[in-house]
Amino acid sequence: MAKPQQKQMTVPQIRSASDDKPVVVGLYGIPGSGKTFLLNQLEQELGETHFAFYEGSRMIDTVVPGGLTAFQNMEEQEKAYWRGRAVDTIGKKSLDSGKVAVVTGHFMFWSKEQDVGMPVHTTNDFQVFTHILYLDTPAELVEKRCLDDTQRSRSLPPVSHLRRWQKEEKTELRNLCHCHGILFMLVNPIPTLSNKVSTLLHDFRHHSENYNLNQAQRRLDDIVGASRNQLETMLVLDADKTMAAADAGALFWQKFSTLWPEKTGSSTLNALFSGPLSYSHTAFRQAVLLYEETTTDEEFDTFCNDVALEVAMYPDILSLLQLVTEQKHVGAVVVTCGLRRVWDKVLEREGLSEKVKVIGGGRISDGFVISPAVKGALVARLQDFHHLHVWAFGDSPVDLDMLCKADQAIIVVGGEQTRSKTMDAALISAIDNDGLQACQAVLPSSVSPRLDSTKLPIVKLTEPEFVTSLLGNRTTHDGLDIICATERNATKLLATTMRDAAVAGPALRESHRRVGYYLALEFLADVMGLEQPPIRHVLGHQTTGYQFLHERQTTIVALMRGGEPMAFGVSDALPLAMFVHAADADEVELHHLQGQLTVILVDAVVNTGKTVIEFVQHIRKLHATIRIVVVAGVVQDQCLSGGSLNQTLARYPNIHLITLRLSSTKFTGSGTTDTGNRLFNTIHLP
Repeated sequence: MAKPQQKQMTVPQIRSASDDKPVVVGLYGIPGSGKTFLLNQLEQELGETHFAFYEGSRMIDTVVPGGLTAFQNMEEQEKAYWRGRAVDTIGKKSLDSGKVAVVTGHFMFWSKEQDVGMPVHTTNDFQVFTHILYLDTPAELVEKRCLDDTQRSRSLPPVSHLRRWQKEEKTELRNLCHCHGILFMLVNPIPTLSNKVSTLLHDFRHHSENYNLNQAQRRLDDIVGASRNQLETMLVLDADKTMAAADAGALFWQKFSTLWPEKTGSSTLNALFSGPLSYSHTAFRQAVLLYEETTTDEEFDTFCNDVALEVAMYPDILSLLQLVTEQKHVGAVVVTCGLRRVWDKVLEREGLSEKVKVIGGGRISDGFVISPAVKGALVARLQDFHHLHVWAFGDSPVDLDMLCKADQAIIVVGGEQTRSKTMDAALISAIDNDGLQACQAVLPSSVSPRLDSTKLPIVKLTEPEFVTSLLGNRTTHDGLDIICATERNATKLLATTMRDAAVAGPALRESHRRVGYYLALEFLADVMGLEQPPIRHVLGHQTTGYQFLHERQTTIVALMRGGEPMAFGVSDALPLAMFVHAADADEVELHHLQGQLTVILVDAVVNTGKTVIEFVQHIRKLHATIRIVVVAGVVQDQCLSGGSLNQTLARYPNIHLITLRLSSTKFTGSGTTDTGNRLFNTIHLP
């Protein structure tokens, strides 16, 4: 155990390694581990265009007046000051030059006569370093090197002492690095060590949180691009405990600890994610370094093969994905914080790998990691950049950002013993505070659901109604989600009376009311989702029925005057929703939206879209995130295809348009042809 530092070390807020500062990489290890030899190899291989190399004692010799001789005669507290100055100088040089600094350093000195080691690290080290690589050279090899070193006079502690020294350094360094957001990795003295470290340094040089997101987005873009613009809907699925009951990462470490129990120690995902890094970007980068530290590429692939053999997909998820692979307009992608290679192999075994791709990490060569924030950003990219309707499936708090952003969210609920213990509280917060509207799929059906079926309605993934809602065709116009019923037989029947010049007044208003009711039941229900309230059965017992999800937190706005009859039909389908008349946008006030999750704008005819745009812009000023659904009987096609309606609404998130039909006829009615006049028998008015 090391002596405590004379100066109290403070733990700063966790930050993402190398995102906001120059990259400074420390090479640590006990004397004789090969730090200087490796530093010289790296300098020869990498050159000094993008890298700068520093031997710690030489930098001290440079910054201390009188050099190393003066430094060695100082008291420990003064030495700590100059060590800190040396590290700060390296950090400033790296910042000024834009080069990655690679620095050899010592963590502690520990003679065989001492009971505990003497720390020589400083607070400055953990403010400057972004990465630390520890040369985990076997103590026997250190002893041999010391004996063979004719250029330096080294004291030679026994091998048992060297092992104790190394163990103490590795344990304390790993913990301190985690506390300070510094990436840490043990490296072994293999023949290709310099090649391995060179690969790591190139990765450290480029990698930041922004770079990571760009790489993940590029992978997503490649997957979507392969569909040749045929996709309308995309399923985004978490992997572990969502697609299967198993956790591939946990299985990996179980197998690893069985084979090499002496190597496990603190090198597990549980120890990492339960520590100060939590589920940050840095934590997932650190997880990759753990896999790199403990296994070669060949060993890693073997473990992934063995784990994949034990992962059995939920039959309902498997069946759903098999249906998806048969569709041209629906795609699926697995976005996992875990091991991409395991899930590649699982999907390949199930015959899904051609159509269902995996975005994930596990090795440096993957180029990126998936964090909760990246999951959410990928869903947003599918919506905003690729203009796709997104269904997200997840099981834990790590998935909540993705689930909240998705158009439709499904919480997969597994067995009580294996499901996330913190998800219930996180779900309640997301539903109550973040506007999450989700359903739950209980797999298998015998396990108990989360929360209750009112707050989190239960769906069955294999039911025809669910499959139809997921696989149904959707029309998109440059980012605006359109649900159109033009070709349906019901539409042809309903539209007949609306277009019949002989129908006016109460009969036409009733026709519009029926259209509003039909559009709400058939399409609005898919957008909003359903929940199951308790009802009393006609036979006298308690059972459950269905109603629109969060119906009381919905506001229906009738755009006066032509939208009123159709809005009454929508209201018939949502009897608990608030109903507002508005002739102008500013008649929708803040109190109509506070506490609400959805606002439905209803108009009979949308020609240029000017009125709808005014209402949407006004509502977005009052409430930035509320879901807006425009329901209309007829929408003029040109206002969507490059018109102002589409151009304006595509800039806003969470907007849907449901219409009975699209019309290619550009015509503004007046007198006997104006819809409002026909509805209210005012065709004789000027």
